[in-house]
Amino acid sequence: MDLQLKGKTAFISGSSQGIGFAIAEQLLREGASVFINGRNEEKLQQAVAQLQPLGPVKGIAGDIAVIADQIPPVDILVNNVGIFDLKSFFDLTDEEWLHFFNVNVMSSVRLSRALMPAMLENNWGRIIFISSESGVNIPANMIHYGMTKTAMLSISRGLAQLTKGTAVTVNTILGGPTYSDGVKMTIEAIAAAQDLSAEVLKENIFAATNPGSLLQRFLQPSEIAQLATYLASPLSIATNGAALRADGGVLNTIL
Repeated sequence: MDLQLKGKTAFISGSSQGIGFAIAEQLLREGASVFINGRNEEKLQQAVAQLQPLGPVKGIAGDIAVIADQIPPVDILVNNVGIFDLKSFFDLTDEEWLHFFNVNVMSSVRLSRALMPAMLENNWGRIIFISSESGVNIPANMIHYGMTKTAMLSISRGLAQLTKGTAVTVNTILGGPTYSDGVKMTIEAIAAAQDLSAEVLKENIFAATNPGSLLQRFLQPSEIAQLATYLASPLSIATNGAALRADGGVLNTIL
């Protein structure tokens, strides 16, 4: 299927690795030009070098709070950047709450505010929020993280209301437990400390934390990216203001 993305341009926040990198890869394969982003210049340029054989790609280094207004107009914005950790609610400081909100939520606010007006003026655009099933099924040990993913749902739906009568759409992906680079590094560190193989620990953690999963394994970043690439396409025009799942069946609600 031709997703009609040739000639389109995209900016993906937090895309030097993980889900963001996988989305960049898929968009490039479909003929789009891509700007990827990360705070570490060296790591970002390594990602650019990896992606360059697939198509036109450039890196924009820096914190979103600093660079949002410097990004050129694009057809597709993917609000992907995010951080997570496991921490008791009772141990979280105000500063930590604000840090998570600033990185996970305000990054998407700033980028959407900077890039959406040109999309509306041009009568075409796609904004995609990479949220999580944790925004619906809030983890007890990551309440701060879940809160930010719920907030993304609200912002996305609200922005969609501003697109009435246009060919601009705003949607959210509820991703399931994904074996991203960050998760991989965490599991490998724990496995080394416990003298276990990373593969065994990965299976044990998934079984313990996601017993209701229908997929019964971690998702791969590419499996989130495939849905994001469709939502970026002109073919997805009838999907707007939606929260779509790529969660492996973790959520057991009908809607």
